[in-house]
Amino acid sequence: MKYQTQKVAYPYFILATLLFGLQVIFGLITGAKYAWNVDPLMHILPFNVSREIHINLLVVWLLFGFMGGTYYMIPEESDTELYSPTLAYVQFWLFAIIGVTAIVGYLLGWSWGMPFTEQPFIIKVGIVIVALMFLYNILMTVLKNKKWTTIEGVLVAGLTALAVMFLFGMFFMKNLSTQYFFWWWVIHLWVEGAWELIAAALMAFVMMKLTNVDRTVVEKWLYIEVGLVLFTGITGTGHHYYWIGTPAYWLWFGAIFSAFEPLPILFMVFDTLRMAREKHLQITNRLAMYWAVGGTIMHFFGAGVWGFAQTLPQINKWTHGTQITAAHGHFAFFGAYVMLILTLVYFMMPQIKGLKNYNQTKGFVTFYTTVFFMLMMVLALTAAGIVQVYFQRILGFDYLTAQSYMHLWYGVFFVSGLCFVSGVFLYIYDFFTLKEARSAIN
Repeated sequence: MKYQTQKVAYPYFILATLLFGLQVIFGLITGAKYAWNVDPLMHILPFNVSREIHINLLVVWLLFGFMGGTYYMIPEESDTELYSPTLAYVQFWLFAIIGVTAIVGYLLGWSWGMPFTEQPFIIKVGIVIVALMFLYNILMTVLKNKKWTTIEGVLVAGLTALAVMFLFGMFFMKNLSTQYFFWWWVIHLWVEGAWELIAAALMAFVMMKLTNVDRTVVEKWLYIEVGLVLFTGITGTGHHYYWIGTPAYWLWFGAIFSAFEPLPILFMVFDTLRMAREKHLQITNRLAMYWAVGGTIMHFFGAGVWGFAQTLPQINKWTHGTQITAAHGHFAFFGAYVMLILTLVYFMMPQIKGLKNYNQTKGFVTFYTTVFFMLMMVLALTAAGIVQVYFQRILGFDYLTAQSYMHLWYGVFFVSGLCFVSGVFLYIYDFFTLKEARSAIN
């Protein structure tokens, strides 16, 4: 660790890890409601509440992970101490209070109602304030160095979009089609625009540090990433506009431009590895590299392949809102962002703790366990979705009758989820007990 203020990342990673554990617990509860015929928590924690907590915890803990990774990266990338560690800690506690308030509010029925943006207006104002505090602190740090790097530029662009795009989900609109039109500006452009830019910048930094390859190798893919986000990412929002009353040209735009967003990160990582092999560079932190490369592959298949498989309007008219969509969501988020945060943790935490050669054994068990059982969950949801499409959309059975034919796959999903949660708990244990290895070989 080069600068003392990089330690600001530590509490962000701690809370992200704890919220990750809480998120998968609520996910397991939600999955049980599908798998079991009787729901003992129906009147205490109904499905809609457990689902909204599960999804909102995902967003919150990933944001904490992004913030922690950024606070570690930006001093080193800017070659200067963080502008204001105090502001970073104030932001941490404010965001933590906002997150806890929102979750408790959901349990008490305090919700705005729109899926994924259920936060009441006052909570959304707080989220925007936190995002602006974060952007200000990073921007002031970057401005201390007159010469910006490409990584810094892409990161600041992503953080700016993070604050601005959320504004479109704050206000209630009387026309439902208009509401959903701008709702997707948050849901799609936040995750597949702003988050993609932040993720690309963080991944570029980690790959550069892990392999010691020349900066130009990773930066050239960042230029492509920006181009694709501006071109395919924005236009690709159209695949959400098929059935909400928008003009028919969105059928074409949405179908064509939605499948290419994961490609730059995929190319960046593998081009970096190619350069590392050519220069015979030694990669000592193999675990972080596994998470990085594995996440890139899962990102490509989850967001790219599974997304495009149901993006074409001729297919989407049958699959829209089925468990196939849920399979894509689990696959894409895990590969694109969850595995990225774990890459950051396993790269940055040993340096924050001053470990020269940390024990990677439990981290590898976590990697194989979570990846394998996430794939099992995705395949189970995909199979359930295919059954759902056939019985509900093609044969015309009612919703509950169609669900009765899907119980086998819900059972596979639930058992896989139990095993996945065990992998997450192992990660949490590993996070808090990370220590020096006894030897160079783990």
